[in-house]
Amino acid sequence: MAADTKPNPSQGRTLDALNFFLADVRDGLGPYLAIYLLAVRGPAHGWNEATVGLVLTIAGIVGLLGQTPAGSLIDRSRNKPRTVMIAALLVTISSLSLPVVSGFTFVAITQSVAAVAGAVFAPAISAITLGLVGPKLFARRVGRNEAFNHAGNAVSAALAGVLAWNFGPVVVFWLMGGLTVASIVTTMRIRNADIDNAVARGLECEPEEGCEELSGWKALVENRPLLLFAVIAFLFHLANAAMLTSVSQLLSRTVGKDQATSLTAACIVAAQLVMVPVAVIVGRNTDRWGTKPLFLVAFGVLAARGALYTVSNNPWWLVGVQALDGVGAGIFGALFPVLIADLTKGTGRFNVSQGAVASAQGLGAALSASLAGGIIVSAGYAAGFLTLAGIAVAGLALYAIAMPETKKG
Repeated sequence: MAADTKPNPSQGRTLDALNFFLADVRDGLGPYLAIYLLAVRGPAHGWNEATVGLVLTIAGIVGLLGQTPAGSLIDRSRNKPRTVMIAALLVTISSLSLPVVSGFTFVAITQSVAAVAGAVFAPAISAITLGLVGPKLFARRVGRNEAFNHAGNAVSAALAGVLAWNFGPVVVFWLMGGLTVASIVTTMRIRNADIDNAVARGLECEPEEGCEELSGWKALVENRPLLLFAVIAFLFHLANAAMLTSVSQLLSRTVGKDQATSLTAACIVAAQLVMVPVAVIVGRNTDRWGTKPLFLVAFGVLAARGALYTVSNNPWWLVGVQALDGVGAGIFGALFPVLIADLTKGTGRFNVSQGAVASAQGLGAALSASLAGGIIVSAGYAAGFLTLAGIAVAGLALYAIAMPETKKG
């Protein structure tokens, strides 16, 4: 049983590589979709900021609706590496079809398929990890997963920037294709027989061996700490998601569109690089420090970030403050699956619970930009940032007062 055996070091290295290569595949084209549609297709093919935004909204909603079913699929899957490979192929084929397909409807469909397939990755990687290393080593291993994921994001963003400068925006398709091949080859090195499927979904044994498995609905609605954490995750992303977008818009007003693009890229890379050591430190110390103090730090840094944006409009000050996202989001990313594993231990519904909470945080992220944008238009950037900081303070207070510690010693 995976929980009772020492993890194979080679499987650990395979997980490192998988998280590194999947970092850029799991989100599809991401921000490059808008660049491609506007720069390559453009108004001549019926594309402008409004139509691009509508496609992103449709794909985002579809992906949000796919989170919980994706978690349920992973709970039931007996071959999780194969599921990851199929999802990677679907995301990539959907993205690589863009130079071929034309028209709003086809682009919306392809990106919706990519969004649904992309919802598989987070619960699948968490389940594979839990099934390989067991609950005792899970927090440490998740921290390492997150570190390699952020490193992969930083490297792929830097590569995309350099290559696109020389070869144009179409280069992101070639980069994504290469990373997908690397991801699939890496996933093939994970031996499915080494994954304990019962442990991977929060059970100590299979139901036919005597372990009771709750229904997915019951595991969600009767678990009050899990429901509370869903609300907290919603508040975290409601406060966090719009901060980078708002900063990039502020930069475009202060330094111009061209410099703002480069500075926004610098914001992303800086935050990702900070997330790498944060994820490692959190993973190594969660069992000793507990989840609650670390989450409170994440909310505190998020609130401070929102307030610090109002101090100065200097571009490098804004980039430096955005780097703090590496602390808050780094802690949240490293602890998210760990805390859900703690809250769902023994239910057999670890992955569907991940999907449900991810839906809540996705809803918070989706509403964040509209909330901040409306406040910025009516009251200015300072009011927008302070509102986001206030939401973070509310999340901190709720966590401090109501959320239990999940590490019992």
